[in-house]
Amino acid sequence: MKKLKLLLLLLLITLIVVVIYNYPRLNIVTGFAAKSVCSCTFEANRDLASIEAGDNDINPIYYAKSKINFEEKSVTSTVFGLKSRKAIYKNGIGCVLVPEDEALKKMFIPNRVQEKVELPYPYGVLPQKDSVFENVDYLKLGNAIDSVFDKENEIIKRTRAVLVLYKGKIIAEKYKEGFSQQSKFLGWSMTKSITSAILGVMQQSGVVNIHQNNLFPEWENDERASITLNNLLQMNSGLEWVEDYNTMSDVTKMLFLEKDMANVQLNKELTGKPNESWNYSSGTTNLLSKFIRNQFKTHQDYLDFWYNGLIDKIGMHSMILETDVSGHYVGSSYSWATARDWAKFGQLYLNNGVWNGEQVLSNDWVNYTKEPTNTSNGQYGAQFWLNAGGVYPNVPTDLFSCNGYQGQHVFIIPSKDLVVVRFGLAEYPIFDINNFLSEVCNSID
Repeated sequence: MKKLKLLLLLLLITLIVVVIYNYPRLNIVTGFAAKSVCSCTFEANRDLASIEAGDNDINPIYYAKSKINFEEKSVTSTVFGLKSRKAIYKNGIGCVLVPEDEALKKMFIPNRVQEKVELPYPYGVLPQKDSVFENVDYLKLGNAIDSVFDKENEIIKRTRAVLVLYKGKIIAEKYKEGFSQQSKFLGWSMTKSITSAILGVMQQSGVVNIHQNNLFPEWENDERASITLNNLLQMNSGLEWVEDYNTMSDVTKMLFLEKDMANVQLNKELTGKPNESWNYSSGTTNLLSKFIRNQFKTHQDYLDFWYNGLIDKIGMHSMILETDVSGHYVGSSYSWATARDWAKFGQLYLNNGVWNGEQVLSNDWVNYTKEPTNTSNGQYGAQFWLNAGGVYPNVPTDLFSCNGYQGQHVFIIPSKDLVVVRFGLAEYPIFDINNFLSEVCNSID
């Protein structure tokens, strides 16, 4: 009996130590869980069991337990009954993670004009015209796509969707069971490329210029005034930032603790020289979202422009951009759309900014997007990833892409006239991008 009591005491002490050690992280754990379940439920129409098994099954998020309030359209998550966090769904802006012990204030909602263009996909709502390309080996292409999906009873590659556009036509499309053409997928950091495109639209109309500096009043009287819009777009500002999703770093605290996410990077000091210190930073992209907001007279104009200037203009009508509590779009991470709509975004860039005859982005902007950032070893452009440095050795070096956490991708390969979309929950090396894309490319003569 004494041994049993001693064992129970040791277990209790261990539990207390674990709780004390992890307590500061619980805000982030429950915040992630609540936000994830809320968005997957009300934006992507998923059920709780599939979300917890397929999205929140990462350590330590799987310790969180979530309750869905369908009447209020909210989700509350806790870990062992501790650190309750709530996310609330608002039609038009998705799910907003509410600060601890606070109520959600009234939020502005974007006004959207969603014209149904009577043209075949991708330029309209009609089915695409049947197209069979003699130079495409459809068997080889099918095998390449099948290879990145799990076989029965496997949970390894975790691919959910793949879509291949060749010369503007879908030549392959496959979904994991439980997902379909109508399913919305979270882009995570692919949202950064949307933010970049918004600035491209604004530069074309003369509202902004990538070479301008003195970007924020808070920087007027110090050396940060020299940082240009180009520096921010290329993640080369020299501002301090730690992008680590496994710890309480700048990025996790920003996404799950901050009311105004842009302020985290705004308040950081220089630790390097602009244009000489490439450092991937989600905080930088949310700072760009704030910069965009500052160019509009009203918050409503800011919210509307992302859709009217780009997203709905190219028919990405399924897309939803989510905001933080301050009402700024989380330009680093939170966008949802179907695989077909994400492919439209890639096609816009493959078309050098032209959409159904309209120059939505200038050709110069698309070329600028693909220009390697100084000190990035050819890996990064203006909020797009590049293959200029040969990261994927068996894939054309003109590839550029939107990449997101856990393996979300829109690959654009101009020399092959290809757009390849992939959504899933596994990254390299489990999902071998080089092998997959080389096989897709090799299926086209």
